[in-house]
Amino acid sequence: MENLLTNIRNCKLCTDLPLGPRPIIRATKSCKIMIIGQAPGTKVHETGIPWNDPSGDRLRDWMGLSKEIFYDDKQIAIMPMGLCYPGRQDKGGDKPPRPECAPAWHDKVLSKLDHIELTLLIGSYAQAYYLGKSRRKTMTQTIAHWPEYLEKGLFVLPHPSWRVTHLIKKNPWLETDVFPVLKKTIREVL
Repeated sequence: MENLLTNIRNCKLCTDLPLGPRPIIRATKSCKIMIIGQAPGTKVHETGIPWNDPSGDRLRDWMGLSKEIFYDDKQIAIMPMGLCYPGRQDKGGDKPPRPECAPAWHDKVLSKLDHIELTLLIGSYAQAYYLGKSRRKTMTQTIAHWPEYLEKGLFVLPHPSWRVTHLIKKNPWLETDVFPVLKKTIREVL
């Protein structure tokens, strides 16, 4: 596993990135939970610590985890769809994860993780890649069918950025039905 992580951290598939390549990933063979999100933001790129921003604070709240447990890579693996910061879009927000990243590394990492019991698919990019045709027309519809995915060991969630605030207000069932089950499931796995 260490050799694979070293190879990933030395990856140069995307040398044209605006801040250069800096793959962000955490995993050990003993992990029970895998978090697959979008791509690192600028703060995560600078620090090398995944989810080290307000989105991470919100995600940890949804999961009911302290930073100490969240960053215990013996329990929780973190692997974004794009391992490096992809840059900014002209219209604002970050660019999508680079398409070559997940096919190059995800299967290799997942093949080394024998103890994963729960995978969190955070945001539309992770859901599109891992759910394929079982994904619904919209992310909200996909998340509304979360029990179907949980039966397969997958928990579908929106990306926890500030942009999701409106989605949560419009869909209060996220806070009343989804996040409590997420916390309970995580407690059972860990």
